[in-house]
Amino acid sequence: MPIKPILQLGNPRLYEISTPVEKSDLAEMKQVVTDLHDTMADFRNTYGAGRAIAAPQIGVMKRLIYMHMNNQSTVFINPTLDNLSDEMIEVWDDCMSFPDLFVKVRRHKSCRIRFRALDWSEQVMNLEDDLSELLQHEYDHLDGILAVSRAIDAQSFCLRSQRQHA
Repeated sequence: MPIKPILQLGNPRLYEISTPVEKSDLAEMKQVVTDLHDTMADFRNTYGAGRAIAAPQIGVMKRLIYMHMNNQSTVFINPTLDNLSDEMIEVWDDCMSFPDLFVKVRRHKSCRIRFRALDWSEQVMNLEDDLSELLQHEYDHLDGILAVSRAIDAQSFCLRSQRQHA
């Protein structure tokens, strides 16, 4: 089980912009997906949370997101977001790169994600609510943006241990 260390808040690599995955990278990306799956499973065992992870969080600076929910995995290669709704939602965002911290952010209530799958086929998904928020968060990682940079205001931070029905 190749569990990789997750880069933590303050690591300068988290602020780098990732490069696109090329079709010739697919064999290597399959191993990265395995590493992301195993790393996220380990994080879930420790923290009881984790639905998706971006490759830069394990130091792979490629435009790849791995999501595992409801016993189903989805790999997003070179994703792009569009059709961002005008309607916004406020959420307490958490992140594997700062597991003890929650940050209140605004995200688009809905959007569309276009991406390539591991077989290089083009895919499109319409996202709403929690799924929209989740993939906007992970997409930000590909551009070197962390939720702490999107905090609504200076009071939009709390520790996991101090979070009360927020």
